[in-house]
Amino acid sequence: MYIVIAIIMFGVLIAIHEFGHFATAKACGVRVDEFSIGMGPAIFKKQKGETQYSLRILPIGGFCAMGEDEESQDPRAFPNQSFWKRFLILCAGSFMNFLLGVILIIIMYGGAEAFRAPIIDDFLDGCQYNTPDTFQAGDEFYSIDGHRIYLISDVSMFLERGNGVYDIVMLRDGQKVEFDDMKLVPTIESEQGLKYGFVWGIEKATFGVKLEYVWNTTKEFSRLVWLGLGDLIHGAVGVDDMAGPVGIVDMMNEAGNSAASTADAMYSMLYFSAFIAINLAIMNMLPIPALDGGRVFFMIVTVIFEAVTKRKLDPKYEGYIHAGGMVLLLLLMGFIMYNDIARLITG
Repeated sequence: MYIVIAIIMFGVLIAIHEFGHFATAKACGVRVDEFSIGMGPAIFKKQKGETQYSLRILPIGGFCAMGEDEESQDPRAFPNQSFWKRFLILCAGSFMNFLLGVILIIIMYGGAEAFRAPIIDDFLDGCQYNTPDTFQAGDEFYSIDGHRIYLISDVSMFLERGNGVYDIVMLRDGQKVEFDDMKLVPTIESEQGLKYGFVWGIEKATFGVKLEYVWNTTKEFSRLVWLGLGDLIHGAVGVDDMAGPVGIVDMMNEAGNSAASTADAMYSMLYFSAFIAINLAIMNMLPIPALDGGRVFFMIVTVIFEAVTKRKLDPKYEGYIHAGGMVLLLLLMGFIMYNDIARLITG
């Protein structure tokens, strides 16, 4: 059941992205040649007016074909539109993914009665950080090594990413208290896994608090994407550690099956889906050929080039770059999918 739910959610994420492009293009009066969910050979086609609607066999993407890389005499063709129309159309897909992510987080927190906050409510016996010179009950984690703390998960994440010595800022009675070069190591084990001996406070989930946690979780998901990219660039993780659609569906299925209750399973599904939606929104706006961000980047470069040189660039050259980028992306996705399947087989 959870595999089916995960596949449906993944399809929705792709469809909502392409629908963003499609709806904005139609609203701007731009011709859309094909609206497709999936890649590869088509398993379903339907022509309606000027647009062909397709469902393709590989659920790893989709597209909204508007003749982006072709010269055309049609005034309704995408390349003949104003800069701002093209900009809005290209950004609409990521905007819809981001919006969907926020909506899923709202649903996820809809029934919450309270949140565990990054506030020290008490200390476990043996905690060495309950002294006049260190932390006090009521202190709220504000930042660790310059990273703003939004959720309690941020505390453990940035402590684990560090080297044991941290610059920590706490909020105490509305004032910031700084602890520079503070040594903080896990010394306590408990059933709750509170390795540092902190007992977290509980914040009642009023309407305002829910909105705050929705926004903080959205920022947290966005930051996790950038941290992951940074780890990839600096070699902390490799391509082998990346997961594609197969791996994501497997993780969602595992999270659903290991949940203590159906409600917990649905929470995990919403969490995964919201994170992936925001992930897709950010990743698609990176200045990489074939991605929406790459098209926006080349569009800006083209506008600047033509304004300076008074010469018009042939869009086919940009088309070659995006075609090459698409080939590389498909090869990367194929490699990641192969690794996902191999991990499933080997267990």
